[in-house]
Amino acid sequence: MQFDLVEKNVQDLFAFESHAKVKGFNQKSEFVPEVDSGYHFDPETTKVLLAAFENNLKVLVQGYHGTGKSSHIEQVAARLNWPCFRLNLDGHISRLDLIGKDQIVLEDGQQVTKFKEGILPWAMQQPMALVLDEYDAGRPEVMFVIQRLMEQGGALTLPDQNKIIHPHPQFRLFATSNTIGLGDSTGLYHGTHHLNQAQLDRWNMVVHLNYLEESWEKEVALSKMPQLHNSKDLIEKMITVASLTRTAFMAGDLSAVMSPRTVLMWAQNYEILDDVYQAFKLSFMNRVDPADFETLNTFYNRVFGE
Repeated sequence: MQFDLVEKNVQDLFAFESHAKVKGFNQKSEFVPEVDSGYHFDPETTKVLLAAFENNLKVLVQGYHGTGKSSHIEQVAARLNWPCFRLNLDGHISRLDLIGKDQIVLEDGQQVTKFKEGILPWAMQQPMALVLDEYDAGRPEVMFVIQRLMEQGGALTLPDQNKIIHPHPQFRLFATSNTIGLGDSTGLYHGTHHLNQAQLDRWNMVVHLNYLEESWEKEVALSKMPQLHNSKDLIEKMITVASLTRTAFMAGDLSAVMSPRTVLMWAQNYEILDDVYQAFKLSFMNRVDPADFETLNTFYNRVFGE
């Protein structure tokens, strides 16, 4: 099947004012993410991501958990019909997983050894947006493999195969991280590492993604849980409590922070328990430092008046 690039209007696709056009594919393949019709795009982050798709720029998206870093890239790709593959750089991803390795296979009833390409060669040779999630948690040997893609031209050498992989013209590279590569000073993100500054220098753009404004977060929450349309005031109060935790966390007065995902869990648990405070405890309070209980109770009482 032939996939061609066509021009699309940014304003039509992303619902913010813009006269720009961007290229996307005319058809959808199996690796194109599903469109989330209720997704709200941060205009500045979206413009950076669109510039990356249009001009083959490498972009790192940094932000707290729950800000929607990976889903933002996915939803831009979904509207461009751009195939997208997310790879989580957890401790189990090795150099061989990325590059490839010899495997024993059966051919004509005989066992033979064949080289099977890894994730990077597979993704690089086709139209694909490769998203490296948890970029600041990658193992050192993995990060040095990725660094090859950051060079000019982004070719990948397979020494065992005496082969050089050149990227497809529509291959794009993104990454997401909770930290900015300087380690974790908050205690929230155990397992993250200091990143090689020479590698960080190779990212064309680094964009910071923050939490949504309260009004937009409310709209997103209601789109995810339409059954709560009759409880809009309750959702507003939950989001206000979450915003207070975020402000306190950034000021160093709280050891944990409520993400939009936590707010949705709070709302879901309230539906089950029919008790707002009990749902708050089970969704968030019971997994934070007990020293924060008084602060969280103060926030809850201030908003709910209990």
